Amino acid sequence: MAKVVAFFTRVGTNVVTSTRPKLATAWKYSKVELRPPSFSEIPEVQHGFQKLIASYRTGAYKQLTVREAWLNTLIGAEIFFWFVAGECIGKGGVIGYNIPGAVNWDMHF
Repeated sequence: MAKVVAFFTRVGTNVVTSTRPKLATAWKYSKVELRPPSFSEIPEVQHGFQKLIASYRTGAYKQLTVREAWLNTLIGAEIFFWFVAGECIGKGGVIGYNIPGAVNWDMHF
């Protein structure tokens, strides 16, 4: 039994030692990238939306390179998936909202 405890202690120590630098790096970036926008950044967001609308109206989006279009698609997908993840967290599950009276499960055919 002492050998099993010593083995798991050694493995646990090795795991903590090897993952600590990676977790520190992940924490450093997540503090910056995953925080909500501050009040001083709201005008930048508004300017970005105005630029997007102007790009659509003038047709400037047709001049994007394939790389820029692909990156914009990936950013849009990331926003969508973060929205879906937030909805699942907010609902407390993957299945849709339970709206009383919306569905009659007692119907017999």
